[in-house]
Amino acid sequence: MPEKLQFTTYEREEAIRLYNSIKEQVGTSLHEGDEEKMRHYLQSYLEQPEVSRDVFGLNPVLLSLQTAKIVVEGIGLRRDAVLAILLHASVEGGFATIGQVQADFGESVARILHGLKRIQELYKKNPAVESENFRNLLLSFAEDMRVILIMIADRVNLMRQIRDADNDEARRRVSEEAAYLYAPLAHKLGLYQLKSELEDLSLKYLEHDAYYHIKEKLNATKAARDAYIANFIGPIEQKLKEAGLKFHMKGRTKSIHSIWQKMKKQKCPFEGVYDLFAIRIIIDCPEDKEKMQCWQVYSIVTDMYQPNPKRLRDWLSVPKSNGYESLHITVLGPEQKWVEVQIRTERMDEVAERGVAAHWRYKGVKSEGGLDDWLNGIRSMLENSSGMEAMDQFKMELYEDEVFVFTPRGDLFKFPKGATVLDFAYHIHSKIGNQCVGARINNKVVTIRHELQSGDQVEIMTQTNQKPKQEWVNIVKTSRAKSKIRLALRETQQAEGLFAKEALERKFKNRKIEWEEPVLMHLMKRLGFKEASEFYRQIASGQLDVNYVADRYVEEKQREAAVTGDNVARSAAGFELDESKLSPLNATSSDDVLVIDQNLKGIDFQLSKCCHPIYGDAVFGFVTAGGGIKIHRMDCPNAPELRKRFGYRIVKAKWSGKGTSMYSITLRVVGTDDIGIVNNLTNIISKDERLVLRSINIDSHDGLFSGNLVVMLDDTSRMESLMKKLRTVKGVKQVTRI
Repeated sequence: MPEKLQFTTYEREEAIRLYNSIKEQVGTSLHEGDEEKMRHYLQSYLEQPEVSRDVFGLNPVLLSLQTAKIVVEGIGLRRDAVLAILLHASVEGGFATIGQVQADFGESVARILHGLKRIQELYKKNPAVESENFRNLLLSFAEDMRVILIMIADRVNLMRQIRDADNDEARRRVSEEAAYLYAPLAHKLGLYQLKSELEDLSLKYLEHDAYYHIKEKLNATKAARDAYIANFIGPIEQKLKEAGLKFHMKGRTKSIHSIWQKMKKQKCPFEGVYDLFAIRIIIDCPEDKEKMQCWQVYSIVTDMYQPNPKRLRDWLSVPKSNGYESLHITVLGPEQKWVEVQIRTERMDEVAERGVAAHWRYKGVKSEGGLDDWLNGIRSMLENSSGMEAMDQFKMELYEDEVFVFTPRGDLFKFPKGATVLDFAYHIHSKIGNQCVGARINNKVVTIRHELQSGDQVEIMTQTNQKPKQEWVNIVKTSRAKSKIRLALRETQQAEGLFAKEALERKFKNRKIEWEEPVLMHLMKRLGFKEASEFYRQIASGQLDVNYVADRYVEEKQREAAVTGDNVARSAAGFELDESKLSPLNATSSDDVLVIDQNLKGIDFQLSKCCHPIYGDAVFGFVTAGGGIKIHRMDCPNAPELRKRFGYRIVKAKWSGKGTSMYSITLRVVGTDDIGIVNNLTNIISKDERLVLRSINIDSHDGLFSGNLVVMLDDTSRMESLMKKLRTVKGVKQVTRI
């Protein structure tokens, strides 16, 4: 019997310390009775013998408390998130239900738990999510914003704890996932501190030598760097105090991961990376004076040090979609070194450090709508892509810079870098996008492929006869536009297909041709169409003429000689048969018997011309619109469509009683074009008195031949024997029945 989870002395002391710390920080947000109920759940969980450590040997309860601590201190979440984290293990282990949790703690906690549970189902015993599960993972994320934040905190905590883990393979996979999924998520949501930690720890575990090389270099240059920062900020500090501003300043060293990325990008050593740090000036002021004082600080700094105008980043006027607001400038400091200066307020700094969670404290922040747009974009993307396609698209949208463009009326819209005129059109309205033929940007006419640039004024041009095209999907960059184009294409195809089918039906009616769906399906296949939608699309576009289709349909229907009753084939015109080899049977004289449905015998039927069933084939009956029954082979090319659309017309059928009836089959023969190949094939058939060759049609091209043999025989066993003999002929590569 498995033992209960045992705590080490350190784990017990650490768990108590974390619990008390979390309780002190979130205590005011707890409801009456929350703590007692949660203690009961935890106690019940720990009493279960199934509770065990994870693949890294970590204590699950301690992990939950550590994650809760990060969520509280690093992100700013409170009661609902903390309770969900601490109760998750009990729900996941099956010792409590989400329904019980909802009854005790409310719907909000239950909703977070539901999202966490869905994600955990993807992980199972494997600590890293596979790429094919990416779609489901993001769907779970999108349920509740706090689920994303908790999972990021959980991954940060896990990365901290697996430093000394023995399972190198599991640590590698967890680290890779932290780098390609969780760090980009943290970046998009404005959790820059956690994002940097995830990237640094991933580098530490995946590229150990590079990480410690940079770390040692940073330690060696720390004293000189600190001295330079003090020398740089001294004069600025004096000027800001003289201006009467309340502020504090700090230097921030670039993360190890960022330095490593820059070294690889610029192909330079550590010494070649000059912007190793940034100076942050954080102002304490009322919200209505934020922009004014930030620009005042900008003026003071640029008066003292020469700015680089190309490196100005104004996220005050137009914040990022994750809510980030700040003013970034790069100036030439002492010793002719470039230094980045970030100017922001206390409120902006908390949003930057804690990301989206800080919005819940500052109501009315403009960018909350942007976050909703982003999540809606994720949902739209997931509806139209899957697997690695979704992964690539998601990463593209995370890492691309943003461009800001204007409508003629002055409305401002934000797009990822690389977005086109067509993206802009679909952003305004689906109808505008569907009819877009180009745009007028800054009074210059451009095509739908033209990439947008920040500051562009865009006026979309439309034409009523314009329609979406398949290649448009590759022109647009945003998932929203891709989704709308695919929807429009589907609607267009359906409308065109209906129009084309009606046109074909009218043509058949005018020429007094009976419409038979199975025959038409067989014709589509013969013409090389895999989908009926493509067949009708070509008719609608004029690529396929309705008169040509009608002619080919008649040929298809009359491909074999006219057959009645039980479909005994007659001899083709001009083809002489030895009458002694055939019994000229009809439906009433045949002694081959088909039992239709349960035990109905003697019912009139016809053997379908689309698959030519013969005695011994597995067959079924299909009740036609006229009330007759047509017999099809189970493997008839039209069988799936008939079962799908007209399942209620399908009846069972089987052969019973062997007679003397003979049937026509067509064999497809493919092989090398050797001398005498045709004679060798026909000799095999002529030697068997029970076989009659009705026709042979052979084509030769580039040393290969392919042809159809139409043969009369009595059942499937003789057919299989014939096919086996034909395959022995020298040069024959393939013999199949069609």
